[in-house]
Amino acid sequence: MESISVILNTTTGAYEIGVLVSYMLLGVMTTQTYIYFTRFPDDSWKLKALVAFVWLCEFAHAISIAQTLYVYTIVDYGQPLILLFGRAAPKSISLAVLFSGLITTSVQGFFSLRIYRLSRQLFIPALIVPMTFLRLVGTTIVAVAGLGMTSIESFVAQWGGLLTAVWSIGVASDVTITSTLVVILLRQRRICENMRTGILVDKIIAWTIETGILTTASWIAILTCFVTMKNNFIWVAVFVVNARLFSNSLLASLNSRASLRAINEASSGSLHFTPASVNGVHMTKVIQVTRDDDSNCGLCDDASSAV
Repeated sequence: MESISVILNTTTGAYEIGVLVSYMLLGVMTTQTYIYFTRFPDDSWKLKALVAFVWLCEFAHAISIAQTLYVYTIVDYGQPLILLFGRAAPKSISLAVLFSGLITTSVQGFFSLRIYRLSRQLFIPALIVPMTFLRLVGTTIVAVAGLGMTSIESFVAQWGGLLTAVWSIGVASDVTITSTLVVILLRQRRICENMRTGILVDKIIAWTIETGILTTASWIAILTCFVTMKNNFIWVAVFVVNARLFSNSLLASLNSRASLRAINEASSGSLHFTPASVNGVHMTKVIQVTRDDDSNCGLCDDASSAV
C-alpha cells in the first residue's frame, strides 16, 4: 500500500496540484484580460487580437488538462500502475501541449518585436525568433506523436530527447531576452541625466530581472524534473503551469501602463511613457521629455505602436 501511495502522490497528486495552480493563474489572467479591454480601448486591433488569441488558447488549454485529470482520477480510479505503464495518456494532454506551444510562441514573438523596436537592431531578434520557431515545431511534433502513443513510458523513451531539446531552447530564449533587456536598459540608464528618469529605469530593470527569472526558472524546473524523474508526473505538473506564466506576464505588463502613468503624473508630469514588455518583462520607453537635461537619454526616442 505504501508503494501505491507513493505512486499516487507523485503521479495523480502532482498533476492535480499543477492543474489547481494553473486554474488559479487562469483566473488571474482572465481578470487581467477584462481589465485590459476595459482600460485600453484605443490600443491597436492587432494587439487586441493577440490578447484575445492568447486567452482563447489558455481557455482551450484549461479544458484539455481538465479532461486529462478526469481520466486519471475517475476513469482510471483505483488503478495507479496504469498511469505510467498500462495505457496511453489521454489525447487531451497532447492538445494541451499544442496550445501551450502556441501561447509561448505568440507571446515571445510579440516580445521579440518589442526588443527590435526598442533597440532598432535585428541581431538579437534574429536569434530569438528562430529559437521560438524551433520550439514551436518541436512542440507540434511532440503533440502529434502523443496522439498515437501506446504508453507514457514508451513515449518518454522515444521522444525524451526532443522534449529535452524543446525545453532547453526555452531556457536559452528566455535568458537571451532577459539579458538583452537588462543590457539595453543599463546602457540607457547611463545616458539619462535626469534623476527621476534614472529611478524609473532602475525600477524597470528590477522588474526585468524578477520576471525573467520566474519564466526561466519554470523552464529549468520542467527540464530538471523530466531528466531526473521521468517515472512520475511532477514535470507534467510544472509544464501545465508554464504557459500561464507567459500569458499573465504579457497582460500584467500591458495593464501596468496605468500604474506607470500614475508614477509619471506623480513626478510632475514631465515624462510620458509607452510600456512594452519582453517575455513578461516590463519595458517602458520614454516618448516625450520636456526637460532639457533628458534630451540625451537614449530612451527618449519616439516609440512605435504596440504592434
